[in-house]
Amino acid sequence: MDKAILKNSLKLLDHLGNVKSRSMFGGFGIFAGEAMFALVVNNKLHLRANSKTEEEFKQAGLEPYIYKKRGFPVTTKHHAILDEWWEHPEKIVEQAKYSLKAAQEDKKAKECCTPDRIKDLPNLRLSNERMLKKIGIKTIEQLHNIGALEAYKALQKTQETTLSIELLWALEGAIHGQHWSVIPESRRNELLAKL
Repeated sequence: MDKAILKNSLKLLDHLGNVKSRSMFGGFGIFAGEAMFALVVNNKLHLRANSKTEEEFKQAGLEPYIYKKRGFPVTTKHHAILDEWWEHPEKIVEQAKYSLKAAQEDKKAKECCTPDRIKDLPNLRLSNERMLKKIGIKTIEQLHNIGALEAYKALQKTQETTLSIELLWALEGAIHGQHWSVIPESRRNELLAKL
């Protein structure tokens, strides 16, 4: 259902530079380089807001995309554009430029501020930090040194129940500072082959 909107959005935003899409949040994230500045989900194009544009988006009647994570609603920074904007593609392009700039600034700010604890890494939470602590991985540096695969294997030995393979993807993503869903299929297959 999202494919037509995705195709039109990619074509319209192509000139912003190296624009591509990846599956994200039940839809498709639109990236320029490594910065995700738009999202196609529920058959709508959503553009990223920042602290400056969020209020403008709300006043214009744009709604943020909300998805469920572990049963709880999570409000994203991506707001659905109004259908009538498609009649004025230049308006979409103009706003997309601001969205891209906001995404790039957020990404840069995130990169300069490294997390102190394992639970602060992408994809991980306090329960993961506690599990890793029990097997002797107490710092981010130790997790980086041992790697996702060896950490996962060590966790498997200590758990009474079977661990989800998604934990391996979560650890791999955490080490590389990215959401587990964007780990390439080739890397997943490489990890599975060594498991």
